[in-house]
Formats: sequence, structure tokens, C-alpha cells
Amino acid sequence: MAGAITRGVLFVHSSPRALCPHMEWAAGNVLGAPVTFEWTEQPAAPGLFRAEYSWQGQQGTGSRLASALRGWTHLRYEVTEEASYGADGSRWSHTPELGIFHAATDVHGNIVVPEDRVRAAMEHSHDPRRMRDELHLALGQAWDDELEPFRYAGAGAPVRWLHRVG
Repeated sequence: MAGAITRGVLFVHSSPRALCPHMEWAAGNVLGAPVTFEWTEQPAAPGLFRAEYSWQGQQGTGSRLASALRGWTHLRYEVTEEASYGADGSRWSHTPELGIFHAATDVHGNIVVPEDRVRAAMEHSHDPRRMRDELHLALGQAWDDELEPFRYAGAGAPVRWLHRVG
């Protein structure tokens, strides 16, 4: 692989069973090797399934994963890409109702709101509710609100540790 290497996680929060193998195929196509997810039932949405997959690849792999899944409207998923040499991290969140949201993240995974978004919100400082709404949009609050029950339901799911620290 040429260029800086990074890593991230694909969180599939909910998928119909019929799409599960297609998601593995799409991720494998982006990652350049076949992948197999460990699918478990999603307690927050009976009949749907969830999975997590840790990946490693060139900078921009997260964007390619999010793009490969973008057209599948029945999915709830998130893709993270850690900050790496010369590049901020990123997070992509998708829900059937809201579509896709992208945000840059710092080395700790916090969303970084660009200066122009802060300035746009400040334009509405005379109206605190509008200013709050603009900042919520910049932070992807609606996506977090919709995905949180699915994240929480997966908290007890099996985790495959890739390495040991300490």
C-alpha cells in the first residue's frame, strides 16, 4: 500500500438479513480482500442484524467504505477513520430517514466543526434557538439521536480484539 496507513471501524447498526452478504462483498471490494462479518441480532430492531468490522488501509478508505454503502437506504451504519499522519480523522453516519452525515474528527474522535459552520451559526446569534439548531446540524445531532438506541443495544455484543495494549 502506498501512502499513509490508517485504521477504522465499520459499525453496521441494522441491516436486513438479505443485505448482510452484500455488505461483506462491498466492504471486501473496498478493502481489496474478502471479509466476513460476525452478524448478531439487533435487539433494538427485531429481525435486523448488526456487525462491527475493524479495518486498516490507506487514508481515504473510510470515505470509500461509506460511499460503497451509501445507496442502500435500508441500512443504519457508521464508518470511522482515525486521524493519521497529515490527515484528520472522519466519521460517516447513515440512517434510512436522514441519509448520510460526514464530520471531521480529532485524534480523540471528537467532531471538529469548521470555522465557516461556526460563523454561519453565529449569524443567527440573535435567535438562540436557530443558533442551537445550526450547531446541532454541524455536529450531526439528528444522526446521533437516531443511532444511539442501536449503538446502546450493541454494547453487549461480542468484540474481537485485534491487538493487546499494555
